[in-house]
Amino acid sequence: MSVFFSRREQRGIFPEPPIPHPSSAWTFNKVNLARTEASLQKVAVWAAVDLIASLGSVLPIDVYEGTGSARRELPLPKVLEDPSGEGYGTADWIYQYLMSLLLRGNTNGRVADRDRLGSPTQIVLFHPDEVQGWRDLKSGLPQWRVYGETVPNEEMWHQRAYTVPGRLMGLSPVAHHATTIGLGIAAARFGQQWFEDGAHPSGMLTNEQALKPEQARTAKERFMAALRGTREPVVLGQGWKFQAIQVAPEESQFLETQKYTAAECARIYGPGVPEILGYETGGSMTYANVEQRSLDLLTYSLDRWLVRTERMFTALLPPGQFVKINRAALARTDLLTRFKAHALSLQNKWAVPNEVRELEDQAPVPWGNDPIAETAPKVRLSE
Repeated sequence: MSVFFSRREQRGIFPEPPIPHPSSAWTFNKVNLARTEASLQKVAVWAAVDLIASLGSVLPIDVYEGTGSARRELPLPKVLEDPSGEGYGTADWIYQYLMSLLLRGNTNGRVADRDRLGSPTQIVLFHPDEVQGWRDLKSGLPQWRVYGETVPNEEMWHQRAYTVPGRLMGLSPVAHHATTIGLGIAAARFGQQWFEDGAHPSGMLTNEQALKPEQARTAKERFMAALRGTREPVVLGQGWKFQAIQVAPEESQFLETQKYTAAECARIYGPGVPEILGYETGGSMTYANVEQRSLDLLTYSLDRWLVRTERMFTALLPPGQFVKINRAALARTDLLTRFKAHALSLQNKWAVPNEVRELEDQAPVPWGNDPIAETAPKVRLSE
């Protein structure tokens, strides 16, 4: 149940664009996108959002303090082990956090617990469609309602994306691209209804002679009985012809329309997303592009969400501590390329053997904490 305010309740707040009623909001041909999950009926939206949210939730997270030579890694605090406190873990919470931002431009939650310094250690996320926020005209402070109930500022936790000046809440990508998303869903539904309901006659039974109604009815009954019965030949008399009505699959299911809207929906979430999901965008994919797809996805689409997540978690930690997400885990390489990279890092003393062994899921060795000797054989990149 979405929460909406009357005109009387809206007095004394900064003017913000009104949220439409769910019965008429963000629709195209009776496709209602007022609920967050409705937009996920479009496969391209689901695939793009799931790609970013999944990658952002499974990449390793590390906590550090200090800089330069004084930098050291710290154990994960409570808020990074299970942010909601419900036992589902960090990956599940980050997925919800990113899903809400990507679909609605806002993530809200209730602060259920704090540490002795006042920093949140437990945040239970709300469904984005159940949160209403605005700024009080007199104080300028945010005001919140969830499920029709007022939530105090000290209990509300809010992150936003796609921001504009003068507005507390971030813009919703689904709301602003409702026409494109709705068109894709409507085309898919039409194709399904075409085959389920029979949107056209299967064929025409014709005769060049003038027929009485009872003659036409008898011919039709005999023909239909032959089709549905024993599959024996039908005998109708002289001059009858049957012509099947065939409709091309790409026409009946609006395949061209669906291809176009799929690519457009994927583009909502950044450059490179349609290509990596396999949608046609009018460009060519060469071998060099394929090798760089992970890097392009990270650079142009995923990294901004990772940076946002890092800053969000860093704000929950004590001063001097910060969060880094390990982006190297996204760059999957073949065995030979990976080993050459390890050899270069060891030869140039960027790493020690035990660090490399840890990356390869191997146990440490007693001699692995020191840099390799200068006399170690060199590995050339051309090999």
